[in-house]
Amino acid sequence: MALLQLESLPTCSLSSYLPATATPCLFPPHRPRPPLLLHSSAHYSSSDKLLVQLPPPLQQQPFLGPLRSRRFRTLASSSSSLGSLFGGIFKGTDAGQSTRTQYADTLALINRLEPQISSLSDSQLRERTFLLQQRARLPDSSLDSLLPEAFAVVREASKRVLGLRPFDVQLIGGMVLHKGEIAEMRTGEGKTLVAILPAYLNALTGKGVHVVTVNDYLARRDCEWVGQVPRFLGLKVGLIQQNMTSEQRRENYSCDIIYVTNSELGFDYLRDNLATNVDELVLRGFSYCVIDEVDSILIDEARTPLIISGPAEKPSDRYYKAAKIAAAFERDIHYTVDEKQKTILLTEQGYADAEEILDVKDLYDPREQWASYILNAIKAKELFLRDVNYIIRSKEVLIVDEFTGRVMQGRRWSDGLHQAVEAKEALPIQNETVTLASISYQNFFLQFPKLCGMTGTAATESTEFESIYKLKVTIVPTNKPMIRKDESDVVFRAANGKWRAVVVEISRMNKTGRPVLVGTTSVEQSDALSEQLHEVGIPHEVLNAKPENVEREAEIVAQSGRLGAVTIATNMAGRGTDIILGGNAEFMARLKLREILMPRVVKHAEGVFVSVKKPPPKKTWKVNENLFPCTLSKANTALAEEAVQLAVKTWGQRSLSELEAEERLSYSCEKGPVEDVVIAKLRSAFLEIVKEYKVYTEEERKKVVSAGGLHVVGTERHESRRIDNQLRGRTGRQGDPGSSRFFLSLEDNIFRIFGGDRIQGLMRAFRVEDLPIESKMLTKALDEAQRKVENYFFDIRKQLFEYDEVLNSQRDRVYTERRRALESEDLQSLLVEYAELTMDDILEANIGSDAPKESWDLEKLVAKLQQYCYLLNDLTSDSLATKCTNYEELRDYLRLRGTEAYLRKRAMVEEQAPGLMKEAEKFLILSNIDRLWKEHLQALKFVQQAVGLRGYAQRDPLIEYKLEGYNLFIEMMAQIRRNVIYSIYQFRPVLVKEQDQGEQTRAEKLDSNGKVTDNSMTNAAKPSR
Repeated sequence: MALLQLESLPTCSLSSYLPATATPCLFPPHRPRPPLLLHSSAHYSSSDKLLVQLPPPLQQQPFLGPLRSRRFRTLASSSSSLGSLFGGIFKGTDAGQSTRTQYADTLALINRLEPQISSLSDSQLRERTFLLQQRARLPDSSLDSLLPEAFAVVREASKRVLGLRPFDVQLIGGMVLHKGEIAEMRTGEGKTLVAILPAYLNALTGKGVHVVTVNDYLARRDCEWVGQVPRFLGLKVGLIQQNMTSEQRRENYSCDIIYVTNSELGFDYLRDNLATNVDELVLRGFSYCVIDEVDSILIDEARTPLIISGPAEKPSDRYYKAAKIAAAFERDIHYTVDEKQKTILLTEQGYADAEEILDVKDLYDPREQWASYILNAIKAKELFLRDVNYIIRSKEVLIVDEFTGRVMQGRRWSDGLHQAVEAKEALPIQNETVTLASISYQNFFLQFPKLCGMTGTAATESTEFESIYKLKVTIVPTNKPMIRKDESDVVFRAANGKWRAVVVEISRMNKTGRPVLVGTTSVEQSDALSEQLHEVGIPHEVLNAKPENVEREAEIVAQSGRLGAVTIATNMAGRGTDIILGGNAEFMARLKLREILMPRVVKHAEGVFVSVKKPPPKKTWKVNENLFPCTLSKANTALAEEAVQLAVKTWGQRSLSELEAEERLSYSCEKGPVEDVVIAKLRSAFLEIVKEYKVYTEEERKKVVSAGGLHVVGTERHESRRIDNQLRGRTGRQGDPGSSRFFLSLEDNIFRIFGGDRIQGLMRAFRVEDLPIESKMLTKALDEAQRKVENYFFDIRKQLFEYDEVLNSQRDRVYTERRRALESEDLQSLLVEYAELTMDDILEANIGSDAPKESWDLEKLVAKLQQYCYLLNDLTSDSLATKCTNYEELRDYLRLRGTEAYLRKRAMVEEQAPGLMKEAEKFLILSNIDRLWKEHLQALKFVQQAVGLRGYAQRDPLIEYKLEGYNLFIEMMAQIRRNVIYSIYQFRPVLVKEQDQGEQTRAEKLDSNGKVTDNSMTNAAKPSR
């Protein structure tokens, strides 16, 4: 049994964490009560060693150079994990030094060009873009040769437009991205601005550059802010947002640089491959892609494929019955739960009781299929928890993204799971869905010929980036020494002790005036901690996925760095606004201007609220007065009022949509050149308000810095080390002081699910809830748990990638065929190919290539051919026997007749209604591809489930899946061409007289099966071959 040692904590005495009554002691082992499951995504990211003294602070290491702007959004990096990791590899030298050396020559070249470029006028600078574009589009030109001049031009434009001059290390970051690698840049190093450098250079070719971010807000912010630089230089900058129309999307995708979220880009790709008309296409070809927060998109999101689904009818009362049964069943009696694999297994008693209640003989009877309903209902009860995995808003279950803490609007769990959760919560059940198109992020982004990304935390995942995406991770050096202090973790046996210690820590920091940011892993935890802080009287803000908090996100983050501020937040990944010590004066000024402007220019939203009983709440943009550091002076209030009155007069009273008004306000609050009188007036008011607020915020900043800066408190390890590092990185940015500490308990999900027997033993050994534990055995156990989690999720992603690769090659072939049909003006050559291959199929099915001529059943063959195509009625078995002496001759003759029949049919239809045949051919090909591909996806899903069991027979499930998938694919492609050519042969347009005008018009109404409804043509049932 391990002895209990008390750890000497670096920043405070142990008594800070202990109640007065606690004494170190040892109790006999006991069974701990089953702890509450808080979050299904428990994975933790920690320093390499837990509960040990950290290496010397990073200010002792020679990191170089200053960085000014605070306006960059970046992921954070932990000094304890990366510092110790790179310290070991590079023997105490700067981790990015080798990168600096590698790019030194090019960097010197750019810097030498600076005096020349800065002497140019604005119009001459824009002229440089035109000259660079001409050189980039020459047949034998290389972008690498244009890099120094292009980067020098962007640097100068940024200086003029944004007032920010990209530093040398930012230019290095841009070069790494241009090379098609991942640039790991520490938090606060200005990745948003770095992306502009390679984006501008690669956009010169005219093929378009996609800059991908994690959410709509960031895409809009980056486009409006740093997007001014390429706009100033004469390039078109586009932005894709969630509610845009197809026309808007097409227009924006045709720009030189496009800001878009990963999900919007992925879904637009899938929608393009479901389009029935060329006019519906929005994307153009892929060329170069820069992914912001590349680890979040290519690794965290990689386990979730993008799926476009259509409705499928299923009886909803079964979900309610199953939910009642699940509620009545007891864990470990009727079923067992494997939280690691997220699976449920019914016990013998569970089967028996379920069959008795439902009055069925077999839960797995294919005619009833009760098993999936019961298992999903139990999953919904045990593994999918309210305010952890989802929240409820307006009688709707909304999924909470486990990585960003945001609501995933419009996303649903598949395979009936979402319906099971709706039944559990007694909400109206929406129809089940069937997959129409799907792709994984892994295979989607691999379609780009040139891919790169940037993040603060990629080194830990470099193996995965190289093995799956062939992307090298390069560490870019920092500008300012990082002086954040990462305290060692405090580990408790029970969750109660941990939460009490967290409250003590917050209280202690709050008394000194230091702002505190507390990271939690779920909505439920953040609300529970909020209640505890209310009890002890600590004022605070909560930022989580609940709608009332999401709407106030900007103002909450704007004041998180103020003196004595306490902010409780779920994952801070990609929150997009820096926590500035003393408060964000520019953000506050923008909120003040927004408060005055928006109610007067935004029109009331219509059709958004469904409830008839109560009117929709009137939207106000009023912000809590406590947010602002002072009451606005009369002069500035009058200035703001004057600017708003001019805006109302020019734009019209309540005439803009909210999105338009937000965009105009954003432009007003930025530094770019402006010609519009209203925007200029609003900007001058904005700058005056900023000036007034800055007097107070600068003063407050000094107090916060002297108190020690922002303190970050982590309350649980996440599934990914990177997310913990992002949380840590919210403090100590750009040379600011700060500190972080994680509070853990052995009941946390990561230790409970992945910890194994050793941690379970420790939990029984230590019965003192309120004492922090330190032991070598515990440290090893926690390290082991961390490795298990990382390997486990890497294996899942790798397996998903391997299985999706099989589907990917098939998807490429189908989508290529579909696009060919969609864009082609004349499909005659494709239909001739279909006719010939279909004749081959019929011949093979009825005679066979190796059958001797004496055994040919020509009567049967002719009957089948005539049943398939009535235009072959002149065929007789005698004529075939006379004309064809062997199998090859027979095949060639039938191919000829099949082609002739198609051409004859085409001529007949064209004579009746010119142009109709082309439309019909296109429609029949597209509808058959879509229908059969949808069925193929369903079939492959069942195959993937079935092959898993073949492992018991010593057969590799992946190889089995490849073989079966290939056979299904070959059959599907044959089925498409047979259906299409059969429908063409049977196609008989009917001319209908219009009652009103008495003139003849054609009506061709085809259903999704490629057949035609009663007013266009009549179709016989398709004969079997």
